[in-house]
Amino acid sequence: MQPRIDGGRRTVRGVTTTSTQDPATRRQVTGTAAVAAPPEEVFELLATPRRHPEVDGSGTVRGALRGPARLTLGATFGMRMRQVLPYPIRNTVVEFEEGRLIAWRHVGRHVWRWQLAAVPGGTRVTETFDWSDALSPLGLEVAGFPVRNAAAIEASLRLLCDRFGALEPGPGPGSG
Repeated sequence: MQPRIDGGRRTVRGVTTTSTQDPATRRQVTGTAAVAAPPEEVFELLATPRRHPEVDGSGTVRGALRGPARLTLGATFGMRMRQVLPYPIRNTVVEFEEGRLIAWRHVGRHVWRWQLAAVPGGTRVTETFDWSDALSPLGLEVAGFPVRNAAAIEASLRLLCDRFGALEPGPGPGSG
């Protein structure tokens, strides 16, 4: 089943995805999973660019090119990518709270955000692709990026569950 980009919510193998595509508010695709590792351990993986291919569900991230060994707010880092053809991309960390939040964007201004919250036995991980402030949100939608990124988020979260072990799904952001 393909991910939906119409306000839908679904849970598959412990990974819950939701989407919001209301031009008057936010354009986001979000996935949530709970893993059996402390937030600090998950955050260390996400804050280390050379390790990003380990959690890339899209299959496009090939490795780090340049930048710091560990990310901080304002850090810039280059990644080797491949989507049909190889290309480099430069990202900037735009949100950062040690152990809780890290987000980066590149020249297109769409954001990849990871939020972590301690839960009994581990961490609730939320990954978001946010194209609300992108240079061309409609262009991203027409090109199918939100749908493809929803599938990639599911795959990324499954990689984290495989690496750390999955916890039973609990309530995520916006539930209740």
